[in-house]
Order: sequence, then structure tokens, then C-alpha cells
Amino acid sequence: MGIKILQQSKSRKQKAEAYKLFAKASDMGNLKAMEKMADALLFGNFGMQNITAAIQLYESLAKEGSYKAQNALGFLSSCGIGMEYNQAKALIYYTFGSAGGSMISQMILGYRYLSGISVLQNCEVALSHYKKVADYIADKLEKSESVPVEKVRLTERPENLSSNNEILDWDIYQYYKFLAERGDVQIQKALYYFLKAAKAGSANAMAFTGKMYLEGNVAAPQNNATAFKYFSMAANKGNAIGLHGLGLLYFYGKGVPVLYKGVCELGHWAEKFLTAYFAYKNGDIDSSLVQYALLAEMGYEVAQSNSAFILESKKAKILEKEKMYPMALLLWNRAAIQGNAFARVKIGDYHYYGYGTKKDYQTAVTHYSIAANKYHSAQAMFNLAYMYEHGLGIAKDVRLARRLYYMAAQTSPDAHIPVFFALMKLETVHLFRDILFSNQFTMRWKWMKLDNTLGPHWDLFVIGLIVAMLIFLLRNRYL
Repeated sequence: MGIKILQQSKSRKQKAEAYKLFAKASDMGNLKAMEKMADALLFGNFGMQNITAAIQLYESLAKEGSYKAQNALGFLSSCGIGMEYNQAKALIYYTFGSAGGSMISQMILGYRYLSGISVLQNCEVALSHYKKVADYIADKLEKSESVPVEKVRLTERPENLSSNNEILDWDIYQYYKFLAERGDVQIQKALYYFLKAAKAGSANAMAFTGKMYLEGNVAAPQNNATAFKYFSMAANKGNAIGLHGLGLLYFYGKGVPVLYKGVCELGHWAEKFLTAYFAYKNGDIDSSLVQYALLAEMGYEVAQSNSAFILESKKAKILEKEKMYPMALLLWNRAAIQGNAFARVKIGDYHYYGYGTKKDYQTAVTHYSIAANKYHSAQAMFNLAYMYEHGLGIAKDVRLARRLYYMAAQTSPDAHIPVFFALMKLETVHLFRDILFSNQFTMRWKWMKLDNTLGPHWDLFVIGLIVAMLIFLLRNRYL
């Protein structure tokens, strides 16, 4: 009865009634109901989060052979949430979970063997795990027309989480879908509007143009290359439907080589991206973190960066504060390996400031360099410029610092103002040096004296002075 209510109801109140039935069935010893209750207690469904109670339920379920419980205990051991942080124990739980039939455990093991996390890197073993999950996903996709969930990246919209253009664009998609399903003339109209909207920048329109070319019709003859083009354009904007289309192309090898990891990420478990996002938006940080952390374990790069972002904010209460930075650094690192430029800059920051690790300027320079050279990150260029300017972790080189500041400004409009002040400070300092300290010995002596009187961060004092002078000049200009 509880499962039936959960599947058929849409309102929060009706779904809460389903959990009351699960609780009763759980008290009567029903294993499926106990699994439902344990998940609710872990993920905080309907404000029920109680990790200690969840662990007790999972441990008793694991003794009964529940693969869902094995997977959950592996996840909690891996993250150190409510349990001792123990990667060896986590691996054992995941192995038992996958043997019992857990697709999530299979996917986690696939990611671990692919990346060499607590195991020797082995692509063949990773492929074996991913293949099982991909076959399962393909079977589900063929029976369902459901649209995948958008993966919101918290690092890109922390101040604007209430707006989501792609979700608001959903009504437009429904209209297009209506047109496309009503005969040849309507299909031609739909394609016309898709192409027009795609040209204007609509990610949904790009994705559905790809869908039309993938399936083939009177207006858009079947063409894998064209489908790939439009799916890729949509996917590059983070559009879930575009990613879904690329997953289908890669799984069936339509115009591209077969690849499985992307297909596995289309599973129904990706729905947690939506519930995690709304939990975060509603201020339920602990529930959001647990959901994102599980997805991060499965290898989702967006979930890895979102989990790290939440941990870094120190708003979560389910993990000790001293563990937050080290865990966040681990997650930023996993996201960076998967190509996240922002995460690569974050690793540099953590080594620069000594967050969750020892302060190490040389390692910071290494990560900033990767982000600047490989991903053209303006922030990384700016940070590198500062380190070259002051000789931190690298030989001092003012010319290169100046060049990197200019590159940062050219790469991103947001960098114009900080670059302006940085260059003003740099040029002012060197002008003072040239005017006042023409003698080499006198220059060194004065520089040392400056450090002693104003402290090691005297350059910040100079920046403040420049800003004050600019404000004074601007105010007098308009008086």
C-alpha cells in the first residue's frame, strides 16, 4: 500500500502517508519497508533525517543480506558520516552490495577501478562493472520515455538558486512536443521553431533538434552526425536532455565509439540531483550533502564539486568541522581529475592557504598552472600572476606577472576591476622603487625596513591607499 501511494501520489502530504505505512510494516519486520525507512532516515525525506537510527536499521538489514544496506554502509564508511572513515571496509561493503545486485555499488566500483580509488587502477575491471550498469540502464530507457534530471552546479549559482532557466523553459518544450506529435506539417513547424530557438541559444531546442535527427522524420531525415552536433551543443550548456541524447549515441555506438560511464549516469538514481538541489535551496543542508555525497561516490563530477562546495561552507552538521576541509579537498581533487577547471583552482587555493593540508606554494602554482594553461581560467591566471609578482613558490618574475594579469583581463570581463587594481599596485610599487631606491644597497635596506614597519602584507596597504586616492578623485570630479 505504501509503495502504491508513493508511485501514484504527487502531493507531499500523500507521500508522507506512505512513510507512515512503511513505518508500520517495518515494525512488523518487512525488509522492503525497513529499507525504505532506513533510506528516509539517511537522506532526510520529509524532515526525518536521523543517521544514527539509519545505521542501526542498515546494520540489521545487512545481516539479512540486503544489498541496499550493504551499499549504504559502504557509502557511510567511505565518507565517515556517522561511522568510522574506513576505505577498506567501504570496499568490502560495496563488493558485497554489487554481488547482491546493487547497481549503485556496481557503478561505485566501476568508478573506483577507473580512477584507482583505494584499489589498483584497472580499466578492464571498471569496464566490467560499467557494462552491467549500462545494460540495466539501456533496458530501462527502452521501456520509458522519461526525461533525465538537470544537474544544477551550486558553484555557478550560489547567489541565485531560486532561478533556473532550463526548468522554466519546460513549458516551451511541451509546446514543441505537442507540435512534433501531430503530423507532417506540425513536425515541419516544430523543426522550424526548434532551429530558430536553438540559434537564439535555447539548450532545450538544441537537444530536441538532435532528438528529431536521431529518430528521423519527414522534416529531419535520420542523421547521427547532425544529432550528435545538436546534442553536444545542448550538453555543453549542461542540458540534461542533450546529455541523455549523447548517452544513447555512445551506448549504441551511433556514429561514435561505444562508451559506458556516461550511460550509467542516466540511471534513475540521478533523480537525487533534483531532491538534493531543492533540499539545499530550502536550507536542509545535511540532507542535501548526503544525497550529493552518494552521487559523488558514484563518479558524478557535478556532485563531487557540489559536495565540496557544501562542506567548504561549513554549514553541514553531520560531519565534524575538522574533517570538512580534508574531505572537501578530496572531492575537489576528484572533480578536477574529471576536467572541472573551477575545482582545479580550488585545489590550488587549498594548498596556498593550507586548508585541509599543509601550506605549499609550489603545489598551488602547479594546480594554478594546469587551470590556466589547460582550461584558460582567468582566476588561475590572476593567482599565478600574484605568485610571480611576489615570488611565492616560484622565481619572482614581474614581467610574467604583468603578462598574466593582462591575460586574465582578456579572458574574463569579471577580471577587469581586480586586474586594474593589481596592476596599479604593481606599477606604483615599482615606480617608488625606481625613484627612491636607485642605489641597490639602499633599495634592499629600505625594502627590509618597509617590511618591518608595515608588516609582510604592506602591499595590501598600498592597494588601500590607491583605492582611497581614486575615490577621492572621483568624488571631487562630481562635486
